[in-house]
Amino acid sequence: MKRRHLLQAGLAVGASPALLGHSVFAQTAANKAQVIVVGGGYGGATAAKYIRVLSNYNIPVLLIEPQSDFVSCPMSNLVLGGSKNLKDITTSYDALTQKHGVKVIRDRVTSIDPEKKTISLANGPTLPYDKLVLSPGVDMMFDSIEGLKAANDNGRILQAWKAGAETTALRKQLQDMPNGGVYALTIPEAPYRCPPGPYERASQVAHYFKQAKPKSKVLILDANPDVTSKGPLFKKFWSENYKNIIEFRPNHKVTAVDGQAGLIQFDVQENLRADILNVLPDMRAGSIAVQTGLATANKRWCGVNYLTFESTVAKDVHILGDAMLAAPAMPKSAHMANSHAKVAASAIVAQLSGLDINPAPFLTNTCYSYVSDNMVVHVASVHQFNLEEKTYKTVPGSGGVSSEANTLEATYAWNWAQNIWADSLL
Repeated sequence: MKRRHLLQAGLAVGASPALLGHSVFAQTAANKAQVIVVGGGYGGATAAKYIRVLSNYNIPVLLIEPQSDFVSCPMSNLVLGGSKNLKDITTSYDALTQKHGVKVIRDRVTSIDPEKKTISLANGPTLPYDKLVLSPGVDMMFDSIEGLKAANDNGRILQAWKAGAETTALRKQLQDMPNGGVYALTIPEAPYRCPPGPYERASQVAHYFKQAKPKSKVLILDANPDVTSKGPLFKKFWSENYKNIIEFRPNHKVTAVDGQAGLIQFDVQENLRADILNVLPDMRAGSIAVQTGLATANKRWCGVNYLTFESTVAKDVHILGDAMLAAPAMPKSAHMANSHAKVAASAIVAQLSGLDINPAPFLTNTCYSYVSDNMVVHVASVHQFNLEEKTYKTVPGSGGVSSEANTLEATYAWNWAQNIWADSLL
């Protein structure tokens, strides 16, 4: 019998299962295989759901995630700006279980043995897998900046780059800061999670200051030579709306901090002080990937076969999202992780079912940035797998950026968030 392959695509958020082609293999799914997904973010949650959906609910999936609820990093800067709260961006994992039959275990993976194909849990047994999907996100490289780990441990210097308790704590720091104070945001050299995220954050804090603390300042200290994403759009809005609030300084690489004194040291420039230090260090793949030896690119990022997102050093381990070494022009974004997950899920189900893998999957990405509470800019792109080069290439003429900040895109942005949360978790 001639094999058929699944339709693989990082389809638009909310694409129907039928369009993805799960009915093709409803009778052939390998229902005895055990798939374990580690990490319940945009990559892991989406993969868990779509492996179930695309296998016509025949392949069992176990999701390991220590958090009780999903808290979205996209939209979390709005909590800092005061237009949203943490509850607005939180979604339960319950639907993955109740609607899609994903078994969710609240625990943390302490080790992975790719040779034995097992994982060990902090509070549970060692579990075998046939396929492992690893979506651990990023970890902060605190040791790259002297004094940062201690300052973070005592709560004086926060990152809030994973939405949750630190987001709330940083919001409180902003509220407690006196009018006329200085908030300093440092940005590491690219690549890092969410290229436009720091600039959106600066915009949100500036919006809050403009309303509540008009004498205060936002100081952006960027290790990069320029704004890394949507630069002209951000700069235009800042000059027109936050001229006396935001100051952008490029080529400022942080080397050390003193949380008690509110002091930042740089590799070249003079030291400076601020009332609030929001210091983002270099980032790398989540620690479980690093300790397993999967982070083969500068010991920071995980190399993968982009056709299936299978690790280049560990068979049957598929790595998604921010942890992987990105293809050219591929951002580390939530939407991209969601797209990775669909392509990987389709490939995994095809492999377990004895079907051919689509040789030309594609990924989509849209990233919205709030420059105020109701003004938004976006960037979008489409990436097609190139079989000859074995990587993704941006489709010519696809995507693009906003012409200017506008209120209509604020509606689009919030609807995008609602749709991708539903696509990943409901």
